[in-house]
Amino acid sequence: MFETIRYDVKDGIAWLYLNRPEKLNAFIAQMNREVKDAIKVATFDEQVRCIVISGEGRAFCSGQDLAEVDENMDHGQVLRDHYGPMIKQIRQCEKPIVAAVNGVAAGAGFSLALACDFRLVSERASFLNAFIHVGLIPDSGNLYYLTQLVGQSKAAELSILGEKVTAADSVAMGLANRLIQLETWEEDVAAFAANLAALPTKAIGLIKRSLKAVAELSFEDYLEQEAQGQRIAGLTNDHREGVRAFMEKRKPVFSGK
Repeated sequence: MFETIRYDVKDGIAWLYLNRPEKLNAFIAQMNREVKDAIKVATFDEQVRCIVISGEGRAFCSGQDLAEVDENMDHGQVLRDHYGPMIKQIRQCEKPIVAAVNGVAAGAGFSLALACDFRLVSERASFLNAFIHVGLIPDSGNLYYLTQLVGQSKAAELSILGEKVTAADSVAMGLANRLIQLETWEEDVAAFAANLAALPTKAIGLIKRSLKAVAELSFEDYLEQEAQGQRIAGLTNDHREGVRAFMEKRKPVFSGK
C-alpha cells in the first residue's frame, strides 16, 4: 500500500514508520502524501485508538531531501502542495498521536514531531531547526507549535541560531515529554502507546479540540465550546463505564466509544 513508509496496526495502535533509512528518512513528495494518507486511514479506522510515528534506522527524519530541491522551485507552492496537507491531516486527527523520536529530527522532521501530541525521545535523539542553515524559515507549522511549547524567546533562539537540542535538553525545556533509555526504547514506547490506546478515545479527541480552541477563541467562546464538548463526552459509553467502575471500585475498561 505504501512505498516510503511502513504502516501496521496492532492492538489498537497504528505504527507509522518513515522508511527511507538510507536517506535518514528525508522527505520526498511521495512520503508527504503517504504520511497524510496513512494518518487519514488511521483516523477513520475504528480499531485504531492511538497513532505512533517513528523512523526506520538511526534517524527520525532529517527534513527535506535536498536532492529534490531545484534552485528555481517555488518553495511556497511546495508547502501548499505537500507539507501543508500532511500537517493539516495530523492536526485534524482527534486520536492521540505520538512522535517516537529515535534519532535526529531536523527541519521538516522537527516540524512533524512538533505537530504530534506527544514527543518521546531516545537518548540518541536530537532536534534541529536546520532551515536557517540553508537560508530558509521554519515551515510546516514549525513556529506555530514551537512557540506554544517553549515560548517566543526560546523559539527565536532555536530558529535563528539553528543549534542542535539534545534529548535531555528537549525534555528540560518542555519540548519533549519523556526521555527513554536505549535499552528499553521499544518496550517503553509500546507501553506509552498502549496506555493511550486504553483511555477514552473520544474524550481525548474532545480535549484536543479544547486545546486548539484555547489559542483561537475568546474566553467566553471557549467556555461555550467547553460546555458543548462536555455534553458530548457525557453521552459516551466510556463515560458510563468510568462512572460504573468508580462505583464498583474497579479499574474501568474503556472501549473508545
